[in-house]
Amino acid sequence: MNIILNNASMIPIYEQLVNQIKSQIIEGRITDAEPLPSVRALSGTLKISALTVKKAYDKLEEDGFVVTVHGKGTYVAPTNHSLAMEARRKAVEEDFAKALEKARTVGMSVEEIRQIIDILLED
Repeated sequence: MNIILNNASMIPIYEQLVNQIKSQIIEGRITDAEPLPSVRALSGTLKISALTVKKAYDKLEEDGFVVTVHGKGTYVAPTNHSLAMEARRKAVEEDFAKALEKARTVGMSVEEIRQIIDILLED
């Protein structure tokens, strides 16, 4: 598992951790039933608080991406393909929303935005 945290980011560390682990699960770089590092091990590796890692793991479990077996560890939950597709769609929608907001901020019209999308879809 490859995690890179940015201490200067406005995004809290636990959210960065959640987002990166989710991405790796969705992309298949971390597979079903694969164990995640223990809270202590990951906190030591990343040099962050164990409570931060625990908060991230709890959020991942709440979202259905991992399962924690007390005394054994935290594992990637069996893939729910519809959940994975929905997560991918949501990520794409969020990226589109950011791009649209940026386009509107610089004063682009709906037609100009559509032209850009059409050009990009042709490639």
